[in-house]
Amino acid sequence: MLVSSLAASALLLSSSNLTDAAELANVSAPPPLSINVSYSGSVIIFRVANITLSGQIADDTYGATARFTTAGLAALFSDADIEAGITGYADGALRPWRYAHFNHSSGSGRTVGINFPEGVATADVVPPFGSMGEPPASEAERDGAVDPISALLRLGLRQSSDVGELCSGRIPVFDGKARYDLRLQVAGANDIRTRAWRGEATRCHAFYEPIAGYDPEDLPTESDIAEPVVLWLAPFADGTIHLPVRIRTNSGFGAITIEARSIAVEPVAD
Repeated sequence: MLVSSLAASALLLSSSNLTDAAELANVSAPPPLSINVSYSGSVIIFRVANITLSGQIADDTYGATARFTTAGLAALFSDADIEAGITGYADGALRPWRYAHFNHSSGSGRTVGINFPEGVATADVVPPFGSMGEPPASEAERDGAVDPISALLRLGLRQSSDVGELCSGRIPVFDGKARYDLRLQVAGANDIRTRAWRGEATRCHAFYEPIAGYDPEDLPTESDIAEPVVLWLAPFADGTIHLPVRIRTNSGFGAITIEARSIAVEPVAD
């Protein structure tokens, strides 16, 4: 789930308490942008996932869709074809109003939706889950949390000349059931070469910290969360937005490396 949240949903990454409320109130609206990204994930040389993200930020709204599909080796263990979408306000810090995802390969036919009345992430799941976790995420824990796609866009749109500010703080995320934090920590910079990017990228560690909304059998173990997800963030559109050009994480069948195959970021005319 973490891989699909950060990458697919992103990718495999966020939220209003990356900064305090006063600072968020003063965040300027992002410029209009069109964003199209594709990734592939592999274990050693075997492709295990394909991910696409397409979105647009307009004058006062934004919208994006993402798709995550298992492929090759991973398809032997997990049959996933997850399509997700988000719409929201872009009149300052991005504020989601409706998120939903659907696994086309799932036999349940379940749509997992999230509404955000007064900034409180509220699940709208049809048909409902048998359990919302032990304990389920409380209203206070869901207040200020965002969906995984908005998390990635919020992270990428942070404006700072200091790379430590680009990757810092905590990201509260709610995926329709699980409520978790991503604790960000800058880890320097590296020269990265992928099909989509060649140059220096900020190395960002994201530590997964479960909060609520997990059934006992689904709760990650200490060993599961001991190592961070590593993201390399590169600037696009003259530094207007930073996007992951490489992501590295672990799964049940080995370390997964997700690399950008194509990234197109273009300004949108007013």
